[in-house]
Amino acid sequence: MDHAAIASAYDGIAERWLDARFNQANGVRQHELALRFLENRADGWALNVGCGCNTRLNPSLHARGFQIEGIDISGRMIALAREADPTMLLQQADICTWQPCRTYRFISAWDSIWHVKLEAQRPLMLKLMRALEAGGVFIFTAGGLDAEGTHVDAAMGPEVQYSTLGIPGLLAVIQEAGCVCRHLEFDQYPQKHLYVVVQRIA
Repeated sequence: MDHAAIASAYDGIAERWLDARFNQANGVRQHELALRFLENRADGWALNVGCGCNTRLNPSLHARGFQIEGIDISGRMIALAREADPTMLLQQADICTWQPCRTYRFISAWDSIWHVKLEAQRPLMLKLMRALEAGGVFIFTAGGLDAEGTHVDAAMGPEVQYSTLGIPGLLAVIQEAGCVCRHLEFDQYPQKHLYVVVQRIA
């Protein structure tokens, strides 16, 4: 499945992240934990990869003095996010071809980069982790499998692809990027929903 199909799929279902079907607490606790690894310094830039239209995470970032940049492949998601928080720097782009123009103190990729094709996952992870400032923190979700894998799922409505490097592969790329794993948790067990908190070595 190509990225244009992913963009089209999310254009069509964007509003569901704004209605009663979506849990507005989704990922908030996990982000608060990740932000604690920044200790007392949490200003600078935060990047939200696959930011979507729901800005529920923004208050925590604004409260810590972050300027927020968001990127999403869905034009509809970007338009709705701009309405919700005009202070965000937003762009519609494919994260695999996008290149950072700055470094970031904090990066979030919550339930987003698992749509990237398996062969592009490792270079994308390296790019994001290398865009962290020294001591910066990256939180992301992945399929918590023992080995790499890909599948197609229609749980959200349209069929979309999911890929994962698997836990050993994720830990290997974290080390390769000069980062350390600070937290790894199956937060929806027995589902294979894994979130990982990574910090760039200062």
